Amino acid sequence: MTFLAPAAFLFALALPVVLAMYLLKRRRTSRVVPSLRVWERFLAESRANSPFQKLRRQLLLLLQLLFVALLVFALARPRLQGWVRKTGLRILVLDASASMQSTDEKPSRFARARAEAMAFVDALPASGVQAVVLVAGASTEVRQAATSDRTALRRALEGASADDSPNRLTDALAIAETLVRNVKDAEVHLFSDGAVGGLEAFATRDLPLVYHRVGQRVRNVGIVRMEVRSDPEDPRRRSVFAVVRNPGPESIAGVADLLLDGAVLESRPFDIASTNALALSFSLLQERDAVVSVRLAVEDDLAVDNEVRWVSRLPQPVKVRLVTKGNRFLEKALRAAGPRVRLEVVPDIAPGMDDVSVTVLDDVLPGLWPKSGGVLAIHAVPPAWFPAGSTPLESPAVIDWRGTHPLLRFVGFDTVQVARAESVATPPWAESLIDSQRSSLLMAGEVGGNRVAWVGFDLIQSTWPLRVGFPIFVANAVEWLDPETRRDAGLQIRPGDAFRWPLDNAGTQARIVLPDASSESVPLGSGATEVVFAGTGRQGLYRFESGTNVVTFAANLLDPQETDSRPAESLDLGKRGRVEAAEEVRGGQELWRWFGVSALVLLMLEWWWFHRRT
Repeated sequence: MTFLAPAAFLFALALPVVLAMYLLKRRRTSRVVPSLRVWERFLAESRANSPFQKLRRQLLLLLQLLFVALLVFALARPRLQGWVRKTGLRILVLDASASMQSTDEKPSRFARARAEAMAFVDALPASGVQAVVLVAGASTEVRQAATSDRTALRRALEGASADDSPNRLTDALAIAETLVRNVKDAEVHLFSDGAVGGLEAFATRDLPLVYHRVGQRVRNVGIVRMEVRSDPEDPRRRSVFAVVRNPGPESIAGVADLLLDGAVLESRPFDIASTNALALSFSLLQERDAVVSVRLAVEDDLAVDNEVRWVSRLPQPVKVRLVTKGNRFLEKALRAAGPRVRLEVVPDIAPGMDDVSVTVLDDVLPGLWPKSGGVLAIHAVPPAWFPAGSTPLESPAVIDWRGTHPLLRFVGFDTVQVARAESVATPPWAESLIDSQRSSLLMAGEVGGNRVAWVGFDLIQSTWPLRVGFPIFVANAVEWLDPETRRDAGLQIRPGDAFRWPLDNAGTQARIVLPDASSESVPLGSGATEVVFAGTGRQGLYRFESGTNVVTFAANLLDPQETDSRPAESLDLGKRGRVEAAEEVRGGQELWRWFGVSALVLLMLEWWWFHRRT
């Protein structure tokens, strides 16, 4: 046991004062009485010359001495060291993700985690141990470098706050792992509700992790997915799809509202059973660019996932240029891709041709490469993309495809046969979407800031154009390659992700209006062609203003892991291990409260005994 305020033992000088009060004789007052018979004992005591009397055994004296002793111990702040080492480095990682705003802990999980971290700091030895404070929110912030100054550590914790971003604890733990590497007696203390995945990489790094769990329950429903799509026949008609999930052990009822620019268009009651999800579908007529929102009116512990805002812009015509020697299958599929498609068929690209949104190269390399927009290259091998000199593959079989990619949505390749295909290695910028035994048959990625898709075989030498999935693929490709689709996707980000936007006629300064109506200035370099803004830790609507550029974008959580705010009893490190939650913060425990409460109880007992005797 140690004492944080040993100077308080000076108050122990009050003990002999209390004892002296019982040794000193009481002073007598002279009174005139008619008889001395009943006062003989009093006169005998008053004749004594000594000012002190014999100490008698009295319960009140013992209670008062014990009260003063307990009070002195409380002022000295005794502390049990527990298992805290007197040397080493402590990394305090404070989870500041969206789920830490849950109110099952009062006032919130984050406030509880911060209080436990402060108690841990208070229990650290005055010297020999240094601590670092990391706050894992939208990005990992080093709030305090290594120091043994408890005041600085507390100040760093007090200034921390939770944001609306998904969990990024893996980044924080990676930083902590580099700080404790090759450091003797180092420990990483994580204060979190445990809503984190992807820790398998730490199973083999021997990370000295201590998990301090916060959170009591999971009572929450949240929107985990949302999408706004236009009707192919009427671009003004918009379909809104949302998925609401209830991960808790009890059913929750509420009302889902559909809003357009803040005005409620439709309200729909719901009741989601335990551990179930509900799909909601709305339809609305949109005459101009607007913000479509779905909001849940429900009583739960986490409010940050109860509303999603979607910046919905009316679709624009898509100019598509098909460069081909003649392919009726491909031309018909492009014309059927939607009413927005404006198709131009040419044998080659000549100087002076206007730029288009999407260029489709069918078994031909043009004399002039497209300057902008997306490119779908079919059986064309640009030297800038792949090395030359590969040997073609004969009758390659399709063994796998990525059905989750937007290009292959609702597209299958079970019965597709290919006579011959190019054999190329997948470059770093591309992702293979269709695999054969030796090479990729379809790749997609980004080159020079533009999206590209590459098909490694001639359509005429395959059965793909005869399958129902081919026109669906062409429609998917036009939508995915269209730069406007990419821009629209950039208007929906997750809290903490950087907002990127190309600039037209930009000035030297940009202004970002935040969801709380405050604003931040963003300096732009001379000739800047793109703005990047990373201060998106709060969900809601943002507005970017610079010159003629005025753009509204939205940050939405849409994270099933954060909505499932169930406190984890342990952290899963994959097949190699598991970190159980600590029962309590073991950074040393102060006992002054117990001594103070005991002193108060003794004071009440002394009061009762005195009045009972008198």
